Amino acid sequence: MTSLNGALYATLGYMTFLGLFAPVVGVVRFWPGVFVPAVFAVLFGPIVGGVGASIGIFISDMLVHGNALLSLTVGVPANFVMFSLIGLLANRKSKPAWRYISTLVSLSILLFLLGLSYFLPWEGGEAFVWLGVAAISTAAILILSLAWPRWSGYQVAASVGNAVGSTIVGFGVWAFSQFLIVPGGGQNLSVISAYILTVFTFMNQIPFLLIVVPPVLKASYRAFPALVRRVQEEG
Repeated sequence: MTSLNGALYATLGYMTFLGLFAPVVGVVRFWPGVFVPAVFAVLFGPIVGGVGASIGIFISDMLVHGNALLSLTVGVPANFVMFSLIGLLANRKSKPAWRYISTLVSLSILLFLLGLSYFLPWEGGEAFVWLGVAAISTAAILILSLAWPRWSGYQVAASVGNAVGSTIVGFGVWAFSQFLIVPGGGQNLSVISAYILTVFTFMNQIPFLLIVVPPVLKASYRAFPALVRRVQEEG
């Protein structure tokens, strides 16, 4: 399952990132394939989710920018921590209050993003892409929170895991740039760049985590009843 997770993550991630990168420096990319290791983490636990995601992101990094050191020090740890947390937290029963707290935190991050976007040097249609993804992210958070309350535990796990992983990415790339040149030619990035990369990563991943994963999980539970019993027994 770990190997399958890594292979699917690398393949679907590379096929669907569409060449869209974060502003400031072309390192953090649009990443729809993030739903794959999230599904594996919920179904098969944190080790399968975290290790598989680490393998998948390293393969895709080699295909996209080819900087092994950056991948091993930033991308791999971020993905391991993110999906391990999702696997650890997703099947735990959460109180309704946590669902609303998670929703408020997610929306606060998006509002912070909109504030930062005012200061960015937009080129071409970048502003429309940025704001469009922000709108989709907001809708995803509200849909899962209001329309699918049964997935409140997963929402908390996805929000926490994504926030931690995105922070590692944003500040990891910033720290890397203080010593070496990142792909795209950036070096000595400012601290504001770290915040922008963090929020961009969180924002572009949350719609796929909150909208795509629950239906896939529901279908998996129906197709494989044993998974339901396992989650109920261990959750």
